[in-house]
Amino acid sequence: MKLLLAEDDAMLADALQTQLGGAGFTVEHAPNGAVADYLLNKQAFDIAVLDIGLPMLDGLAVLQHVRQTQPTLPVVLLTARDALDDRVAGLQAGADDYVTKPFDFPELLARLQALLRRSQPANTPTWAGELTLDKATRRAMLAGEPLELSGREWTLLELLVQQRDQVVTKEQIHQAWADDSGETGGGNSIEVYIHRLRRKLEGARLSIRTVRGLGYLLETEA
Repeated sequence: MKLLLAEDDAMLADALQTQLGGAGFTVEHAPNGAVADYLLNKQAFDIAVLDIGLPMLDGLAVLQHVRQTQPTLPVVLLTARDALDDRVAGLQAGADDYVTKPFDFPELLARLQALLRRSQPANTPTWAGELTLDKATRRAMLAGEPLELSGREWTLLELLVQQRDQVVTKEQIHQAWADDSGETGGGNSIEVYIHRLRRKLEGARLSIRTVRGLGYLLETEA
């Protein structure tokens, strides 16, 4: 996933580039609004993070410009302004979400990944290697053969595939289960379902890697 980060605070931008890169994003940094506006017109991005208080051209102006040509691009506004009027102005300008500084990186990552999931058409199959998921029918095919999955296994595998090559946290998994069934799992249940999926994906050139302290990562093997 290619992400535009428009942030004029050099230290924050550097930290976010490192963290987002570690989460699987390819990050293009814009230090001011003019550069962000130029990059959004010249390159294709999957998602954008815009600081409102950018020099030269503020984030709201950049957002208004991009909405004229890319109405469906997911955009998160990042700002120190926490007044209600500022949040409303950002959302009315076309932002999909709004994160107020200071923030914890896992929260920003979860919001980005949620927007990316929602931006995918519901009837478009997702795939990874020899695995194909049809969200409309909730069916999985592995090398052309049906893959038998329980409800929670399906939800977990769908989340891993949608965010392949990006870390999926335990909090995101519990939230996906809650959204799907209205229930949350116990503390050790995730490991049980990860183990089951690993067994079912054996020989498929796919692996679910545990990233200690963060979560799980679906990778395509060479």
